[in-house]
Amino acid sequence: SEKRLTVPSRFQKELQVHLSRSTSVDSNDNLNTSVAETHTVASGPSAAHISEVQSRIKEILSKCSSGVWVSKMPQIYREMYWEELSATVLCQLENWPHVCTVEKVHRGDQMDGLLYPAKKITPVAKSDAEKEKTSQNVSSSKVDPLLKPNTETTSVSLSGDFKQKVVNILLKYSSGLWANALPKLYQDTYQVKFPEDVLNNLELLSDVCVVDYVSDIPRKAILYAKPQRRTDENLNVTEKVQRHDGVKATAEQHYEESKGQYPENITVPPLVIPSEGSVSVLVIELKNTNEVLIYVGKEYSSAQEQMEDDMKTYYSQNSTVSLAQSLGVGQLVAVHAEEDAWLRARIISVYYVDHGFSEFVESSSVYKLQKQFHSLPFQAAKCKLAGLEVFCDDPVLVKTVESQTCSKILAVEILEKSDTPLLVLYDTSGEDDININATCLKALYDKSLELHLQVDALYKNVRVTSVFSDGSLYCQVPSKGLSRLSEVLQKLEDYFHYKQTSEFNVSLPFCGKICLFPSKGKWARVEIRIIHTRRALDVLFMDTGTVGTVKVSELREIPPQFLKEVIAIPPQAIKCCLADLPPNTGMWTPDAVLWLRDTVMNCPEFSMKVVKQDSSKGIAHVYLFAPEKFPDMDHSVNRQIKNADLWKHQKDVFLSVAPSGTSSTKVMSDVSAVRLTSGRLEKSFSDSAREPSSAVSTTDMPPPLPLSKTGELMDVYVSVACHPGHFIVQPWNDLLKLEALMEEMILYYSRVEEKPVNIEKNKLYAAKIENQWYRVIIKGILRNGFLSVYELDYGKHEFVSIEKVQPLVDTFRKLPFQAITAQLAGVENQQWSEEASIVFRNLVEKKALVAHIQAVNESTNSWDRKIVTFLVDTSLPDTDIWIHDFVSQSLVEFSKDD
Repeated sequence: SEKRLTVPSRFQKELQVHLSRSTSVDSNDNLNTSVAETHTVASGPSAAHISEVQSRIKEILSKCSSGVWVSKMPQIYREMYWEELSATVLCQLENWPHVCTVEKVHRGDQMDGLLYPAKKITPVAKSDAEKEKTSQNVSSSKVDPLLKPNTETTSVSLSGDFKQKVVNILLKYSSGLWANALPKLYQDTYQVKFPEDVLNNLELLSDVCVVDYVSDIPRKAILYAKPQRRTDENLNVTEKVQRHDGVKATAEQHYEESKGQYPENITVPPLVIPSEGSVSVLVIELKNTNEVLIYVGKEYSSAQEQMEDDMKTYYSQNSTVSLAQSLGVGQLVAVHAEEDAWLRARIISVYYVDHGFSEFVESSSVYKLQKQFHSLPFQAAKCKLAGLEVFCDDPVLVKTVESQTCSKILAVEILEKSDTPLLVLYDTSGEDDININATCLKALYDKSLELHLQVDALYKNVRVTSVFSDGSLYCQVPSKGLSRLSEVLQKLEDYFHYKQTSEFNVSLPFCGKICLFPSKGKWARVEIRIIHTRRALDVLFMDTGTVGTVKVSELREIPPQFLKEVIAIPPQAIKCCLADLPPNTGMWTPDAVLWLRDTVMNCPEFSMKVVKQDSSKGIAHVYLFAPEKFPDMDHSVNRQIKNADLWKHQKDVFLSVAPSGTSSTKVMSDVSAVRLTSGRLEKSFSDSAREPSSAVSTTDMPPPLPLSKTGELMDVYVSVACHPGHFIVQPWNDLLKLEALMEEMILYYSRVEEKPVNIEKNKLYAAKIENQWYRVIIKGILRNGFLSVYELDYGKHEFVSIEKVQPLVDTFRKLPFQAITAQLAGVENQQWSEEASIVFRNLVEKKALVAHIQAVNESTNSWDRKIVTFLVDTSLPDTDIWIHDFVSQSLVEFSKDD
């Protein structure tokens, strides 16, 4: 239930309709309307529109005389005018010398261009013949006719007085006036006939009004008066508002004029996306992967719903509320939307700032937004998806991301907090969390390079690249994709031969990111899977199936010019298992795994026969043959390992094949003896911790951790808290040393071949627990290969498989063990209730505190030492909280309840 968002019923329709709504409206229904009637047409790029775009580009360049990158122009245009700049316009810039000068520039291996203001050309007198020739050349140009300004001329000469009269008429129709209605209005107003030729060339009026064409017929246009413009250093903004009743107003207004027009100067606090903790968002829509609209906010469903309920109450019951007047671009308003909902909006067309979509509404539905509705941050925010930036406009990728995200509640990992945050999205609705960014990137695979194994097919020159503990293995099969991969990696090798690879260090690693790693003298593709620390992470070698831990400093970014080639090649490692082995084997024995590794990893190539494809698990069942043994089934690797004496100890070693319910029950009872309560130590362990363990040999033991003396203060971090009678502290000043040690252990043990280890009770080892390596002491040896261990640096008891334990090498025996067992001073030691334990745990666990040492109980083994101490929380500026006082007060309250 926590993963679902209850969308108010009034928005169910919006989520399904408005996310894909087209803003175009058929214009034909309005062509026969009366003079004063207005329209809802969203026309194509008319001459008037192109003229307006050209004037805006000139205005931008006039403020950036040193030049503007062509690639940056759409962003600048959007920020200044709240409209998108068509890619078609960018392609025509070279054909507009009167607007700008284009200089092509190479940026690395990419082609870009610089835009400068148009060069001033001194006019030269031409003969009539030259003018006619020039006119013919212009008319024969291959420029897109939709983007070519109307260059026709007319003999009509329009005086300034005539134009002013036209303006006076248009000012009475702020919502626009059909052009074919202008002659009659002009004649009725001024008793003078309107020049009919003007209707055939409305561009003659373009300096005093905006001409919006709605069809190819010149007279089918709507005219709007241009307001007076002021000239100063601030930017101009352009607004287009379109509504259901046909009102369409276009106005260019100076930003300072807008501020004067709306004296309330509405300010809304910014939306703060939490940088820590779990964040969920609703994805609304996306234009590309760099512009993904998400619905987010603190208590983002309830806070907004409450505000909109308040808006509905206020606007429905208050008869004095007024319609918004003189609408301007960027203005915040309240809109009476469908299903009797009241929403906040900004005038672009009408953009719902809390829902992230636009629509056309009736002018009578737009009201002044009252101040009490300014306090809640806008709940719709724009973000971009990490790892997809270069492919953000790819239609296949955008469609895939849209199908995976839109109208879904997703978890978010925030990589960069900025105006447009950089995110990784996760779908947590199933059993396994799905990395949306990484999953959608697979849509870019070149299908022709994928290899699909065929049942009963025979393959030669197969190379086994990795073997896992369950007997599964990964193979490389000669294919078109593998050949292509070799070519691309060789190109990268040649490229880096002349480049400093440090220039491509990975500065922002995240799960699902694809990068390069030097392996065996060559570059290999890897995908980041787990980030342990700032220095160490786990990666999947995409083309061998191997998983390894590497340093972040060893990874390299894929150079931009190779990125598309590298990403397009599907992973070349194919997961297989040996067919016809004994059924129900569960996990393989260590002897069987080692035999298989020695057999297949030391042979350069095999022949392979596919006998079954399990598409649900993505695994092929195969027979492997040494080249000289093919196709003799009796000499296949499968038959050899099946007949070898490698399975006889399996039932004694692995839990998954317990012979009877009794054995399995006994195993689980042993496991329960070391199980954690509420994610922490069970009471049985805290009690046993008071008893000193058997003495351990001091050979190669770390020096004991220095403890503060009685009465002294010590900065500590509480790593585990069971109850006031038993908790674990670590010295605060050594935490960085411990973190560095943990990183080195991850890197070391990930590269060491795992071998069976002779396990002895009360001896020191390294154990892998949840993808981390810890220094541990063996506390007990359970049935079926499981061990109970004590983490010497964190003070937790854990339950691990014998396969996850390796010798603790001398390098990792130098830092003193960091876990210090402690008891809270100032309270009577007793049998602590669950309620008291929870209160104590919430007060101290995972917190930095000050310990005031009262007693130190020494022991032969450093991990058996114990301190009795007060704990003080000094995080508040003016007050120190003594934990024992709070615990004592809680005990009194609990006793009253009893």
